[in-house]
Amino acid sequence: MIDSAAKSTRLRINEIFHSLQGEADAVGYPTVFVRFTGCPLRCQYCDTEYAFHAGDWLRFDEIEERVRGYGARHVCVTGGEPLAQPNCLKLLERLCDLGFEVSLETSGAMDISAVDSRVSRVVDVKTPGSREAARNRIENFELLGPRDQLKFVICSREDYDWSKAFLQEHGLQQNFRILFSPSYEEVSPTALAEWILADRLPVRFQLQLHKVLWGDTPGK
Repeated sequence: MIDSAAKSTRLRINEIFHSLQGEADAVGYPTVFVRFTGCPLRCQYCDTEYAFHAGDWLRFDEIEERVRGYGARHVCVTGGEPLAQPNCLKLLERLCDLGFEVSLETSGAMDISAVDSRVSRVVDVKTPGSREAARNRIENFELLGPRDQLKFVICSREDYDWSKAFLQEHGLQQNFRILFSPSYEEVSPTALAEWILADRLPVRFQLQLHKVLWGDTPGK
């Protein structure tokens, strides 16, 4: 039987791997990805369904040893939904204390207020095309700062128009970076780029670099 002290220093992890960061501000940097098991959302375009249930319980020191083994400066905590496991907050703090450049990829449905301020938070806004738009936690927007990013995955022209109206409705400007990304194989990257340019929209166009390089290969 595992005691409470042991439970407080472990997490269920689907995989830890080394690749190039494919998204957000650290795109292109060699990065260690720590993928958490489990997610309360079911976005229709999810490309990591394999992380919903499969994973091993690892202690913090085991995670740290594997992360250090790759020799990379950047660490991305992703999922699944990392914040669905409360101990994620402790891991983020520990990774920052160790001197890593740490980013967190989160669905936008969880409270980010307790995330260490040294972490770069990449927060999704779920569009109607995701089928999870009702899960957006609007309160998170007030917490975002210059290190953070807000990401819209665009599944259609309707999603694009919705996202543009959403930015105006919530007054989301340039206190943090706003990313528009075409849903893989649902929206032409060229089409999305042209919509942004035609509307003079002050957002950053983003392609998933890892999909360009490796397609749907898991762990890349």
